[in-house]
Amino acid sequence: MHSLTNEQVLAFAKGNVINQQLLTLLPTLEVPHCMLTAGCLFQTFWNHQAGQPAEWGIKDYDIAYFDEDLSLEAEDRVITRVRHACSHLDVNIEVRNQARVHLWYESKFGAAYSQLRKVTDGIDRYLINSTCLGVDVYTGELYSTHGLDDLQNNLLRLNELNPLPSLFSQKAASYRERWPWLTLVS
Repeated sequence: MHSLTNEQVLAFAKGNVINQQLLTLLPTLEVPHCMLTAGCLFQTFWNHQAGQPAEWGIKDYDIAYFDEDLSLEAEDRVITRVRHACSHLDVNIEVRNQARVHLWYESKFGAAYSQLRKVTDGIDRYLINSTCLGVDVYTGELYSTHGLDDLQNNLLRLNELNPLPSLFSQKAASYRERWPWLTLVS
């Protein structure tokens, strides 16, 4: 088996009509350091492997950006602008300023979270290695923290950059409910 490439992952991601539309629309909104990220990318790949429609089982479409304005009002303005522009897509869009994550993460997830310095720092801390993916909406380039081997081999491995075993287990269980052939790595 050949190694999975960034170009192949991008092609699978763009096979999802919602991803394709978001990657066309988001650059026009001038959101700083903006990336389409997380489930809409790797879950589209898993759907391809499972023979499912590209959009099947994807609960939301995550948009991460980085703006040094840490005010909730500034983030709310971006969220409102993006959701309004994307309302015709009729999917759940989650927009988060990565510069603000440290302000709410502990109260939501029960674990301390140091301040992020750039948009990819958040991707680097996703709970599962194979899910640490993002597409820069301005350059179209794929970002992958840990490479693509775990994704290609259907592995769910705890990310040592954010080692939270109980949250990892919950997330992995959620994925395995929809894609039962994914393998947990302990």
